[in-house]
Amino acid sequence: MNYLNTVMNRKIKQNIYDLSREDLTEIVQSLEQPSYRSKQILEWLYKNYVENFDEMNNVPASLRDHLNSNCTFQGLEIENHIKSNDGFTQKWLFKLIDGSLIETVLMKYDKRATACISTQAGCAMGCTFCATGQMGYVRNLSHGEIIAQAVHAARVMRRSGKRLSNIVFMGMGEPMHNYENVISAAKTIVDPKLLSIAARKITISTIGIIEGIDKLADEKIQIGLAVSLHGTNDEERQNLIKAASKWNLSDLIRSCKNYFKKTGRRVTFEWALIEGVNDSEETAKNLARLLKGLPCHLNVIPLNPTEDYDGKPSSKEKIKVFVNLLNSAGIITTVRMRRGIDIAAGCGQLKAKNPSKERPLQRV
Repeated sequence: MNYLNTVMNRKIKQNIYDLSREDLTEIVQSLEQPSYRSKQILEWLYKNYVENFDEMNNVPASLRDHLNSNCTFQGLEIENHIKSNDGFTQKWLFKLIDGSLIETVLMKYDKRATACISTQAGCAMGCTFCATGQMGYVRNLSHGEIIAQAVHAARVMRRSGKRLSNIVFMGMGEPMHNYENVISAAKTIVDPKLLSIAARKITISTIGIIEGIDKLADEKIQIGLAVSLHGTNDEERQNLIKAASKWNLSDLIRSCKNYFKKTGRRVTFEWALIEGVNDSEETAKNLARLLKGLPCHLNVIPLNPTEDYDGKPSSKEKIKVFVNLLNSAGIITTVRMRRGIDIAAGCGQLKAKNPSKERPLQRV
């Protein structure tokens, strides 16, 4: 991106988190400031999590004025903020600059804090049991809109005296359909001079877009891959994931094997366990055969409720049988810890909907 040309052609301010190192260097040079000023700005943004330019107190006023005139921190506005009764989960509904809405979740555990980040407003994949899929696709998020969510979560954790340790691209949207912005955001997150979260603490989730998985395998970056399966053959998957018809299941498994071969990282497969749909003993045995020989981890997720899907989560007894059959077959299988279900912050529950207009807008 050529920052100066972009600014001259824009009528609105640019999201500060959309600026790269090169953009900041260009700004500094254009104002005849020493080169180290760009490093100072980056430290304020990604180490100190400032919320406005005036907090950058070691940056000259002329440079701050330029940033104030051409850039904004207001890429996200808090429309709603709710906390779960579980005491560990909170969720933000953010309004973007064009009025689109997204949700971001922060989950605290004993030894980690995980931010669940959205990559799109809405989603085009059409998963029948997913609230985001039910609302349809609006648009991709920019690099800066993705990063701003991570910075917000990091800022919240710092205020509690702790650190954001994990990022999962499992919020609203299909990350592989916004690949370039997602991977550039991931690289910003892992950069030790920027957000500095370890690559192995980051996971990108997908319904199985093979082209994206193959690209990720070649990135030379040790971030994790999570693939939503939900069915053991193409017909079963397509009943639950409309877009799955574009990617053959056998080709998907082949792509996942290639990912492991190139990265040495086992794939996590996700399975929404739905009563009477994909929770039988026969399904478990078919799933074990499908994944045999592929180093992986299966994450079983009892279905979370959404407004437009009538399915129910499997019973505890069926979950136990399903998990035990897979573990006995050599497929490492665990049940996802459920968090934030009461505030619709669980897997598949995120949706651009404001439950309360009483809270005044706040700035991020």
